[in-house]
Amino acid sequence: MGALDIEGGTRVNPAFTSDFADEVTRIIDKAQKKGIVIRVMGGTVIRIHCPEFLHLHTTMKREPGDIDFMTYSRFNPSIKPLFVELGYVPDERFNAYFGIMRQKYMNLKNRRIAEVFFDKLEMCHTIDFRGRLELDYPTITLADFLLEKMQIVQLNEKDSIDTIVLLREHGIGDFEKETINAAYIARLLAKDWGLYYTVTTNLSKVKEYARSTLSEEDSRDVMAKIDQLLEWIEKEPKTTAWKMRARIGPKKKWYRDVEEVVR
Repeated sequence: MGALDIEGGTRVNPAFTSDFADEVTRIIDKAQKKGIVIRVMGGTVIRIHCPEFLHLHTTMKREPGDIDFMTYSRFNPSIKPLFVELGYVPDERFNAYFGIMRQKYMNLKNRRIAEVFFDKLEMCHTIDFRGRLELDYPTITLADFLLEKMQIVQLNEKDSIDTIVLLREHGIGDFEKETINAAYIARLLAKDWGLYYTVTTNLSKVKEYARSTLSEEDSRDVMAKIDQLLEWIEKEPKTTAWKMRARIGPKKKWYRDVEEVVR
């Protein structure tokens, strides 16, 4: 996401001038007081959940980006008043077009962009957050964060780095609290071959990236966790629909172009 063109023709580069974990806390605390369930997504999850290995963000030159949030569609009418009260200016043109699915706001004082999604992340694949936001605070769950990153067909370096730091910090298990819930991921992928194919392909790419980039100790840990996760995914019984789609494989397009979503 680049500079935001808001009403009046102002274009501002979304450089961060203060710690965005603090800004996330400010936004989510205010929302909670108003009864709005909203959680942060994106790279800020790493800053909140990965204090021990956050240094890898720096050594691997992972630059901060915008702040992305997920909330439920029932809170849609409350989002604009919330962000305006917090000093943000709405991108009126963007919100008029995408407002049911997502909205964008700019804090001119802090040169910060915030984007809010409703119910689902609909990019290369659809990740449904309904009923999931209450499972962690102030972020989405670590499993949902991993899926957010691994659903991207054209995986880029920053998403690989975020995934590596997440895996280095956290274990693989079958629950949510400070753990990557492999059981949930496996159940989800067992119903959707396209998402399964993208996620497993990307996990293999991240494994190779870790091997070529990290120290021996760090790479060994990350690769072992990816193997754990892949094993969990492969062992999960697949649905009939999954098996039927798997017969066709990647010969037929299995994902959505992000450019189509943006348009």
